[in-house]
This record gives sequence, structure tokens and C-alpha cells, in this order.
Amino acid sequence: MKHILIPTDFSANSWNALKYAACLYGYDQCTFYVLYVEELSDKSINKNSIGAPLPIHKKLNLFFEQLAQLKSNFLHQFITLRDYGNFTDIIKKTVDEKKIDLIIMGAKGTSNYEHTIFGRNTVNVITKVPCNVLVVSDKVSIKKPSKIGFPTDYNIFYTYPILKSLTEVLQISNATLDVVHVTQAKTNFSNTQIANKAYLHDYLKEMFTGFHCFKEIQGLNIKETITTYLTDNSVEMLTMAAKNINLFQQLFFNPSKSQLNHQSSVPLLVLHE
Repeated sequence: MKHILIPTDFSANSWNALKYAACLYGYDQCTFYVLYVEELSDKSINKNSIGAPLPIHKKLNLFFEQLAQLKSNFLHQFITLRDYGNFTDIIKKTVDEKKIDLIIMGAKGTSNYEHTIFGRNTVNVITKVPCNVLVVSDKVSIKKPSKIGFPTDYNIFYTYPILKSLTEVLQISNATLDVVHVTQAKTNFSNTQIANKAYLHDYLKEMFTGFHCFKEIQGLNIKETITTYLTDNSVEMLTMAAKNINLFQQLFFNPSKSQLNHQSSVPLLVLHE
């Protein structure tokens, strides 16, 4: 039984994330906890609504109606939750209390700027909550990925929990895997990089029976290089380790318009230890 947390702010983005979650785990027994967090302020408190503005009740009712229209799956159970306080703190608390295996959330909510890949709440969850996170924008098509890209610089060691989560998503989606070494210039590997690549190669050879390959891509602009790789190779999901924060920042902070369009149409799975 998988326990999956899906934060919602009633935006189209968060609804798309929920539908993607139901599709990706279509053949797995799951409990989906759909969580709405009300970040309390003086303006949001209403004496007649127990601390929440009245319009939220209407949004919740509409959301329940949408949830009921999802294709029935006897393997899936949906539980709706509502809490008050700091968004990131509530996510941490829920992950702990409900023994959450994976968070699936939108890339950004209704109040975030258009010219960013991730909103503030999404970045905070990725960087501050010790739980695997799958980020799905409203541009992502509702289907299982057929190819998953795993960009790496081989500078970090991938522990068993990270690789177990990677092979799990490969198995449930029946996807192929591209392990992509991203570099700005051709250089000789350090001893650490050689050892990390060898371990990753041996693990996949033993634990993943599907097709996988190791690729080298090079370009002065890392973001543009990855964008070209996504387009040319029909990659339908990116995954990377949360502790590889340097590579994460290079790929997703301050994107150009073309990078924004391509990268926001591909789900991102961030793996924690």
C-alpha cells in the first residue's frame, strides 16, 4: 500500500497533479491524501467559518464533486484533509503522521508568476521536506512516461533509498531510462565520479531489467543543453536526487522562455534519502 500526499490549492495545476497521480499508480493499491492548507492571517479569519473564509467551503464542495467524477479504481482510496498554518510545516507534519511515501504536487499555484518553473511552496517542499516529490505542471499530459531521464554529474553517491525509488517508478511506468552525464566541457572523471558511475551501472544492471543506457551531453549552457536533450529524445519525466542541489539550481533557476516551455511540460521526480 502506497501512501501519497497531494497538496491542493484548487488551481488547475494541482488538479492536473492529482489526475497524473491516479494515472501513474493506476495498477497499485494507494491511499491518496488530498490536503488543503489554509495559511492563516488576520484577514483570513471569519468568525462564522471557524477560522477560514467562507469561499473556501464552496471551493471544497466543488473539489469533492470533481473528485467523484474521476474514473473509479477499486485500488485507490481518496482521503481529504484540511489544516491551518505554515504550508511547509503542515506538509512535514502530514508526511510524518500519515507515513507518506511520495508527495505529488503542482509546479506552482494560482498566485505564482508565469515566468518561473516552480512556485515558492513547491521549492520549499523540494528542499525542506525529507520525502520524495513528484512535481507536475498544468502542461503535463496525463499518461505514464515511456522514457525517464536521470541527469547527473556523478559527483554524489546515490544511496540505496534513492535508487530503490528510481527503479520503482521505472517499474510502475514500464519506462526506459537514460542516465545523462551533463557537463559544460569535456574533462576527465575524478576518482569519485568513476566510482559513483560504476556503482550506478552495477545497481541498474542487477536491479532493473528494463532498457537503460548511459549518455554524455555537453554544452556551455547547462539549461539549454538539457532542454535540447528533452526535446530530441522525447523524455517524459526527469528525476534527480535532492542532495544534488548544485545541478538542480543550474537546471531550474532563472529559465529562458524556451526552457520554461519545455521543462514545465515534463514532470520532475526529486528523490530523497
